[in-house]
Order: sequence, then C-alpha cells, then structure tokens
Amino acid sequence: MHDDHHHHSHDHGHHHHGPDGRHDRHPLGHNGPAGKPLQWQTPHLPDQAHEPPADPSSVDLDLVETAFLEGFARAPDPSSFLRLAGIPFVGEMADGVRLHLLRVETEDLVDVGAVMPLVGGTGVAYHPLPARLTSHRRRLAFIYHDGTEQKPLGFAAARTLADRSAASQFAVPGR
Repeated sequence: MHDDHHHHSHDHGHHHHGPDGRHDRHPLGHNGPAGKPLQWQTPHLPDQAHEPPADPSSVDLDLVETAFLEGFARAPDPSSFLRLAGIPFVGEMADGVRLHLLRVETEDLVDVGAVMPLVGGTGVAYHPLPARLTSHRRRLAFIYHDGTEQKPLGFAAARTLADRSAASQFAVPGR
C-alpha cells in the first residue's frame, strides 16, 4: 500500500485531508473549476519572466520526428509525405546556400553490447547486454546536395530551411 502522507516542498495554499488526517488525493478540479477540463500546463516551474516563450514549432519535436519515421516508412507517396511534414526538396539556408534533397535515410539501431575502458587505460572490456538493458533507436537523416558535396541534415534542421522547391537548375562548379 502506498503511503500518501508526504511533505511538499511547495505550498498550494490549501490542503485536503481524509478522515484519518492523512493527505488525501486532490478532488476533481483541484487546479481549476470542477468539472471543466484543464488546459496543458507546466506547474511549479521557476519564474520564467525573463525567458522568451518556447517556439511552438519546436515543442515536442522529438515526438513529431518519431511520428515522421513511423509514417514515412509506410507512406504510399513519399514526396507528398515530405511536403506534409514541411521538408523542402530545395531548401535555402540562412546564408543563402541552396540545398537539393537527394535522399531520406532511416536506420534502426539496437545496442546489444557495451565497451568500457579498463582501469589504467591499457585496454577495454566488452560486455554483452542482457535483454532488459538493450536499447532500440532510430536515426533519420535528410541528405541534401549543395552543388559540391552532400550535406546530411536532421529533422529539425531540414524543417528550418526556407522552401525554394519550385523547379530549379543549378551550375556545378568546374564543369
């Protein structure tokens, strides 16, 4: 049984106690009018009066990237999926360099072992990981070309490019 009697390091200005005097679960509407759904909030953060508000386009970007990875693999029309995700085929960086999208790379990674340095720095020790410690990760890269070389960009970086995806032509230096 979980003991709900505990001390908060902050004060709500009100307390709810059950018949035995222990801290009771908060009633419906604890932080707002009873019966009304509450908006998403981040309670008990330090004063943020001097920090600019978060850019809404970057909130939960890791979750958006995960959804992109899952959807892109099953998309019947990858080009339309890229447009929907805001990934330009021809993107322009802040310095004016234009990048042309060549390929989308996705990669599944599973870590099944670990290497640790030996004391004294004379070598390393390898240990296979038990199932509960293995990790599954996915990587995503957008491979662009700038006219001279390939440039891999992550999801967030590709979305920050200015979209110049109208049909384009560019000269290759030295040809």
